[in-house]
Amino acid sequence: MITVKKAEDYVFNLFKDKLSADYIYHNFNHTLRVVNATIVLADKENVDEGDTEILLVAAWLHDAGYVEGDIDHEETSCAIAEQFLTEQGYPAEKTALVCSLIRVTKIGATPVTPLENIIKDADCSHFATKNYIDLAELLREEWRITHEKVFTDLEWAITNRNILMYKHRFYTDYAKRELQPIKENNIALLQATINDLQKPKKKKDSKEKINTKKLEQLSRPERGIDTMFRVTLNNHTRLSEIADSKANIMISVNAIIISVALTTLIPKLDSPNNKHLIIPTLILILFSVVSIIFAILSTRPKVTQGTFTREDINNRKVNLLFFGNFYKMPLSEYDWAVNEMMKDRKYLYDSMIKDLYYLGLVLNRKYKLLRITYNIFMIGIIISVGVFIYAFSRI
Repeated sequence: MITVKKAEDYVFNLFKDKLSADYIYHNFNHTLRVVNATIVLADKENVDEGDTEILLVAAWLHDAGYVEGDIDHEETSCAIAEQFLTEQGYPAEKTALVCSLIRVTKIGATPVTPLENIIKDADCSHFATKNYIDLAELLREEWRITHEKVFTDLEWAITNRNILMYKHRFYTDYAKRELQPIKENNIALLQATINDLQKPKKKKDSKEKINTKKLEQLSRPERGIDTMFRVTLNNHTRLSEIADSKANIMISVNAIIISVALTTLIPKLDSPNNKHLIIPTLILILFSVVSIIFAILSTRPKVTQGTFTREDINNRKVNLLFFGNFYKMPLSEYDWAVNEMMKDRKYLYDSMIKDLYYLGLVLNRKYKLLRITYNIFMIGIIISVGVFIYAFSRI
């Protein structure tokens, strides 16, 4: 599915270059969650390969409009999708179907066709995840930043419960069977939170009430920030696992090709009757070896010196959240350093930001090398098959 891969690359670069950092929920990570849910739902609903491609293209592009703001972003996403797919030479009827799927993700839109059911359920699949509360906190913080909408804990819990109970339903058979129970569990958790927040509390004097209110106001953005770091780190980890999995697939496939070539083809090359197979076999092995090399490079870890000094800690130069900066240090020094970091809120958050940043650099390197690996493998297979066909035609 080359078009799906191109859509993924297009959205990744579009968000990287144009999406506002204020959108801490509606970003590439959300789009990736929708795509993964679409893959599962399309498989469980027995969708054929052609329709699955259309679904995945729509899933990748469904929130592209956020680069121009969240107002009527579905229509903006459709315009972006039409322009991109037209440039790719995508069939007009398929492009129109992609746009209809994007439009059905709008809040309040009711799906009609089986494909619309799937994209709608995929877009709302986070309602049935175990970390739904954390994801909802990201959305709460995004609304606070982008629209200055501020909710108390009770208001937010009630809003989420009402959405899950009264304003949302799943449409596909798989979602009704497998996702609905998880969603109902999230409703129960929200209701328990509401009950707890609505419990009558002991009367406090006016000074204590003022202090409590101030603490709540201060802690609200703190919770949003902590949730953002936690979810983003989790997404970085998942992306790294996906990259490693893809690299392992390439290593395994090419290792099998080389093994088959070594055991089946090469022993026959010493025969004059098979001399026409020499060049095709060498080309096949060469591309497989190069593919393995790049796949290994994408997963090869890079470890730093593993030491720091007290001066580095005092100058706030070391990120203590990355093992490569401390694995050679004695426990007593590391314990002291971490306690120093925890005393300084700015140093702690700066370390977390650096950790996410360098994880992002590692992911960028992995995916660049993986892209090269897949391109080499694809070109190698095409050339090898072509040369084999030519060699046999010359017999």
